[in-house]
Amino acid sequence: MKRKQNIILEDLLIENYAAEGKSLAKLDGKVIFVENTVPGDVADVQLYKSKKDWAEGFPLEIKKFSEDRVDPFCAHFGVCGGCNWQMLPYNKQLEYKQQQVYDVLKRIGKVQLPELWPIIGAPETKFYRNKLEYSFSAKQFIPEVMFRQMKKEDVDFKALQEKKVAGFYAKGVFDKVVNIDKCWLQPEPTNQLRNNIAEFARQHNFSFYDFKQHAGWLRNMMVRIASTGEIMLNLVLASEDKKNMQLLFDFILNQFPQLTTLLYTINPKRNDSIYDLTPVVVKGNGFITEQLEDFRFKISPKSFFQTNTKQAERLYTIARDFAELSGKEVVYDLYCGTGSIGIFVSRKAKKIIGVEVIAEAIVDAKENAALNNISNTSFYTGDVIDICSDEFFETNGRPGVMIVDPPRAGLHVKLVEKLLQIEAPLIVYVSCNPATQARDINLLDEKYSIEKVQPVDMFPHTHHIENVMQLKLRTV
Repeated sequence: MKRKQNIILEDLLIENYAAEGKSLAKLDGKVIFVENTVPGDVADVQLYKSKKDWAEGFPLEIKKFSEDRVDPFCAHFGVCGGCNWQMLPYNKQLEYKQQQVYDVLKRIGKVQLPELWPIIGAPETKFYRNKLEYSFSAKQFIPEVMFRQMKKEDVDFKALQEKKVAGFYAKGVFDKVVNIDKCWLQPEPTNQLRNNIAEFARQHNFSFYDFKQHAGWLRNMMVRIASTGEIMLNLVLASEDKKNMQLLFDFILNQFPQLTTLLYTINPKRNDSIYDLTPVVVKGNGFITEQLEDFRFKISPKSFFQTNTKQAERLYTIARDFAELSGKEVVYDLYCGTGSIGIFVSRKAKKIIGVEVIAEAIVDAKENAALNNISNTSFYTGDVIDICSDEFFETNGRPGVMIVDPPRAGLHVKLVEKLLQIEAPLIVYVSCNPATQARDINLLDEKYSIEKVQPVDMFPHTHHIENVMQLKLRTV
């Protein structure tokens, strides 16, 4: 028991859900956080981190399965790293997410809370994503259970691993991809596109990318499918190869005439980011159009847009309701992205001021405002903590409502200080990470009270959750 990598706790009862997809157990007053388990499971757990009052581990063997478990519907469950809650019925997922929001707000926020509104679940728990990115790889990921079995049977492991595959990187693995036959996250033709392109590439001996060697031609593909029926495919290649590109594009356009727009992006770098690269249009106009209520949004390959369209509409409706607009307010939309929330609330505001650090997103925001014939918006490029100066607020008008929708890291402490200084009467805080949201409201509690809390499930079968809060300036 001295070497923590050898600590195995046998027959450990998993008692409750913790956070970030982990469950917890208790042993002699010590809290054990365990991944890949469900409350009610009894498991032998190996610890990989052990402190005085807490530890983290993973199940070596589940001796008894929880009565709450259901059979996962995906053949790749537990291997690809996504949809890690498929073994839980959806009502239980929502129950745990609701509890997660309450727990972190109480534990980290340490503020007076109103009663949380019941979490808004997704009407569709399969095929709900409008965007997916797949990777091509010269190395196939082999799960450890399979690997141990192959060693017993003396299978040629190297030959099986060095196989051209298309799918998702395995959880915690940066250089090998899980070959996906069917993904349940996005509607067709997403699986047909991935599988057919991969098979065509194998038949024509196109090289697949090898992350460690930084070699190989076919790298990634991104599929966007809008509620309007428009479909985008962006292929990411390592280099220009006119002959093979023409072969591949002709095949895709022949097999998938329903594609609205086809693009390719050349990425010679070691990382997969395309935000500093320029997609090239092969077919169509290079973008698709998404719709929320009667608002239309131009989505280009590098645009950020909520990946669950139906739930995004509900999320934005809540943000608009929480803003309590009368038509007289100047609304600041900080971390505005492509302007979707600001545009969504614009008809009930006097003026919308959007701020976003990504320049391409601001270009999209301006185009989206024009697309919807909205003239009361202004969008600015830059870091919110740099732009939101006293002069900026003097120029654009005193804020009646602040809407903040930061990344997972939450609000910068300097922005929190500025919000406290500006004293907008009302703040709507949209968060994809209730833990950092709780940290921020603890600071904002100096002047603001929390009036409403509404969790929203954007990503069924995962532990991720969005949470919307309404904060009001105290008058006393």
